[in-house]
Amino acid sequence: MNLRRHPSLAVLATLCLAGMLSACHPLPDTIKIGVAQPLSGPLKDLGQDMLDGTKMAVEELNKEGFKIDGKVIKLEVVAADDKADAEAGKQAAKTLIDAGVVAVIGHLNSGVSMAAAPLYAEKMIPQLAISTKPEYTKMGLPTTFRLVASDALQSKAMGSFAAQLPGQHVYAVVDDATPYGKGLAELALGQLKTRNKTVGLTMSLDDKTTEFAKLVAGIKDNKVDVLVTTLADFQTIALADQLLAAGLHNISIVGGDTIKTEGLLKINPEIGNIYATSPIVAAGEFLGGKVFLNNFRTEFKHDPVYAAHYAYDAVHVLLSAIRKAHSVDGKTLVETLKTLDPLAPVTSSMRFGADGEQRYGAVSVYQLTRGNWFLLTRSDVW
Repeated sequence: MNLRRHPSLAVLATLCLAGMLSACHPLPDTIKIGVAQPLSGPLKDLGQDMLDGTKMAVEELNKEGFKIDGKVIKLEVVAADDKADAEAGKQAAKTLIDAGVVAVIGHLNSGVSMAAAPLYAEKMIPQLAISTKPEYTKMGLPTTFRLVASDALQSKAMGSFAAQLPGQHVYAVVDDATPYGKGLAELALGQLKTRNKTVGLTMSLDDKTTEFAKLVAGIKDNKVDVLVTTLADFQTIALADQLLAAGLHNISIVGGDTIKTEGLLKINPEIGNIYATSPIVAAGEFLGGKVFLNNFRTEFKHDPVYAAHYAYDAVHVLLSAIRKAHSVDGKTLVETLKTLDPLAPVTSSMRFGADGEQRYGAVSVYQLTRGNWFLLTRSDVW
C-alpha cells in the first residue's frame, strides 16, 4: 500500500513504530542512580558531600512524585566507596554496574575516573564526573561527561593570575605527584614560562608529606616569593609554619581547589597573601543557591563542604535527558545528554559538548582575607 496516498495510515505507522521502540526499552518502575566517590579516607568529606547532594535531589523528586509520560517512577541512589584509589574505583564501578544503575555521578579524583571510565563505557553507562584532568574526556569513550571546567582552564587561571601579581617575582611550582596535581602544576608552569616569568624552583612531592625541609631550603636559596602549588590544605598549612620558622615571610601562595577549603582558614596569615583557583563555584554565588542551601542545611544540619550542588544539578540534568528520551537505554541517554540544554536548578546551565566536556565551565580566583575566602575574579576563557 502506498502510504503517500493515505497520510493517516502513515501517521499510524509512525505511532506504531514509536510504540515498538518504546517497548524495546520500557521505563522501569525504579531508576537507579549510581554515586561513586571517596566515602572513606582523607577525602571522605568531599565524597560524602557529592553523595549528599545526589540524595537530596532524589528525595525531593520522590516526594514530588517524579513522572515520565504520566508514569510515577521511583528514584534510588546506589553508592559505592572508591577510596580515592584507581583499583578501588574500578571495583566500585563494577558494583554499580551489577546493581543496574542507569548513570553514575563519579568520580572525584581524575585518576579514579579515568581508571573506571572504560568499565562504564563497555556497558554504555553515562559517567558524570567532577574530575578536572583534561585527558578524562579525551579517552575516546562516548560515556565520559564533565560537570565543571577542566584543568586546561584552571591551569591557565593559576598561571596567568600568578604571572600578573604586581612586581618582579621568583616563582616556585610544587605539585603533590597525583595525576590531578602534577598535571595541573605542569600546565600552570607552562603558563608562567609563556609569560617569561622567572621560575627558580620546581618540585614534585607526594600527597601525604608534611615535612618540607628540602622545599623550604630551596625556596630560601632561590629567593622565591610566589609559590604556585597543588598541595593539599593540610600540607600548605604545615609548609607555611615551616617557612615562617625559617624566617621567610611575605610569600604569596597561589593554589588550586585543594586549598580552597575551610581547613585552610587555620593557616598562619603572617605567611603572606593566599589565593586559590577553583572550577567549583560555591552554591551561594548562584541565584538558585539560596533555596538549595536552606534545604541542604535543613536536611544535613551543616553547610555543603564542596560540590553537593553540582551533584544535585547532575541528577536533574540526567532525569531531564531520560524524560526527553523516554528511555533509560544507555546509547539513547548518552546521545540525548550531548544535545540537551536543560535548566539546572542551582547552577542554571549545565551543557555537555560532543566530547562530554562542560561548555559552561568557569574558573574563579579567591583570596583568603580576614579568615574567609572572597571572590576576586572569574572567567571562562582566562
